[in-house]
Amino acid sequence: MRITGGALTGRIIKCPDGVIRPAMDRMRESVFAILGDLSGKSWLDMFSGSGTVAIEAVSRGATQVQLCEKDKIKVSTILNNVSITEKELGVKIGCHFMATELFLKRCKDTFDYIFFDPPFPYKFRLDLLKTVDKRNLLNDGGTVLIHYPEEDALPDEIGNLTLCDKRVYGRSIVNFYKKK
Repeated sequence: MRITGGALTGRIIKCPDGVIRPAMDRMRESVFAILGDLSGKSWLDMFSGSGTVAIEAVSRGATQVQLCEKDKIKVSTILNNVSITEKELGVKIGCHFMATELFLKRCKDTFDYIFFDPPFPYKFRLDLLKTVDKRNLLNDGGTVLIHYPEEDALPDEIGNLTLCDKRVYGRSIVNFYKKK
């Protein structure tokens, strides 16, 4: 995997052992192009895998970045990828190694962007979005992005979250929800 834009364009990110379905370079590049400049923004990368999406956010200017991954096999690779980024750009990425649901329940921070990339068999996507809304984890005007397979469906509104964009990448879909 490689970083597709910003200060670290072209940098190769190591993939951890175990089961991983990395966000496609093309999809990531498109999503970040849609979002534009992230200078000074906060970003939360859930189901992080290798940390690539969090690193991409830092590369594109985000300054308050956190990630969450529950698979312990991926910890050393994520920490290695993140430490290289921190040395190069001086932006610390907060790493949390626990279940996404637990992190969301405990989280006291709010974010400009939250990116969910759960495994395709994951059945609780709507619950994740409801939790973000209920716990008020998104800043006013913030955006939640969620990556899912075409055979699943998500509603256009979830509490204070409204679908504002939907992009299709093969059998993958990314929904963009804005906070009202």
